Amino acid sequence: MSDSLALLIRAGHPLILIETTDEDRATATVRATAAALQRKVCDWSLTRGLWELDEQGTPKREHAPPGKPADALKYVLRSGEQTVFNFRDLGPHLKDAQVHRLLRDLSPVCRNLRCALVCLEYLPFPAEASRLVVRYDVGWPTAEELEQTVRDTYRRIQSESLYEVTSHITRSEMDQLVQTLRGLTASEAERVIASAIYQDYRLTGNDLSRIVDAKRQLLGSTGCLESIIADFSPDDIGGLANLKDWLRLRRGGFSQEARDFGVEPPRGVLMLGVQGCGKSLCAKVVASDWNMPLLRLDPGVLYQKYIGESENRLRQALRQAEAMAPVVLWIDEIEKAFASVASDSSDGGLSQRMFGTLLTWMQDHRHPIFLVATANDVSQLPPELMRKGRFDEMFFIDLPDAAARRRILGIHLARRGRDPAAFDLDRLSAAADGFSGAELEQAVRSGLYAAFSRRQELSTDILLEELAKTRSLSAVMPERIAHLRAWARERCVPAD
Repeated sequence: MSDSLALLIRAGHPLILIETTDEDRATATVRATAAALQRKVCDWSLTRGLWELDEQGTPKREHAPPGKPADALKYVLRSGEQTVFNFRDLGPHLKDAQVHRLLRDLSPVCRNLRCALVCLEYLPFPAEASRLVVRYDVGWPTAEELEQTVRDTYRRIQSESLYEVTSHITRSEMDQLVQTLRGLTASEAERVIASAIYQDYRLTGNDLSRIVDAKRQLLGSTGCLESIIADFSPDDIGGLANLKDWLRLRRGGFSQEARDFGVEPPRGVLMLGVQGCGKSLCAKVVASDWNMPLLRLDPGVLYQKYIGESENRLRQALRQAEAMAPVVLWIDEIEKAFASVASDSSDGGLSQRMFGTLLTWMQDHRHPIFLVATANDVSQLPPELMRKGRFDEMFFIDLPDAAARRRILGIHLARRGRDPAAFDLDRLSAAADGFSGAELEQAVRSGLYAAFSRRQELSTDILLEELAKTRSLSAVMPERIAHLRAWARERCVPAD
């Protein structure tokens, strides 16, 4: 039973809106709340009609036929009983004038009878009817619910399978498994667990990697959040000493020990800089070094064609990140998501509303979420985003100096099975003056192709040839980089 939902019903709120993708869990919450309040439950959908449910949730009596929402609402009007009516996907039918009028007529009737009509919606509720309802957030499954889902799924497969199904999982592995499943609906978690069990008809700690992969694929296909593999360490980045020291000091900021000491958890960083200098890599390093999952918010899939759906997707993504906390939330090239905020826009104010939603969340949320935002073009960033308090710090990542270039070249050579000591890194670093980290990596890759085609081993001379062929960004767009440096000089902390 949900105490807050029960309070809404007891207080006489006639129309309650639940917008969620987890229909099964929301329905179970409504039924449990009605049972605790000792009220009947009736369930309606367009395909099944309006049915009264028994204590097990099984339909026992039909009150309105399928395909006729108006008939179902008319029954609610004349029912005269304290009942909780669960209507699934009623929103799209409110364009019908009769259905809309019936919903308005229901409000005083339900209030007098102390009954409630719960609108369970997947799509955004029509704006013209949103003032009639009070919203209730069913939330994401708790750790206890997810653990129960794991146990129930295992028992179900064990009873149904023709093969022997076994489980060898410790308490710590179960806790880690539940933490991995956070941010999924109960049905999604059930599918992920079932897939892991059916691989070898066993559930063990070795299934954690499979579950992580399945969750990554699921998040990538169903929402705006993508789970990213963070397999880097601070040693994999050349330079950026100030940024590394800043992150090292705050490594334990989300721990209970830090809270007991009076330390407020870190909120996030905004990283500005030249393209290809390691801003995105830094987000992965933070997650890996702090041992936290990394989620990437893709701004490109936020914007949808239906009114209200874009804002709803952003709210869902932020709620999902909260459910999976502690996490590192990475918004790459944030200026592209909200570029219209800083200029005249023809999107009807959508960018401003989306930006306002994000700013409000950044200011008010109290979940252990570390936000990493990266940007290349500071001219498109709204000033509200950069004021003190939004982020803990703003770092500027410039082109690497000679020592950093030497370190970066050594890292990329070592990754490809070459001994950095066999190369003249000082000559290579000098020849690569003005190169970004990405351009240095590309030079090493191109050198390997050149050496392979000549059937030779990679050498300093081959790398020097490839560096000479490359036109770096600093040579192609020097004015833009000079402007970026001038802007950041008094506004940002140097990352190196």
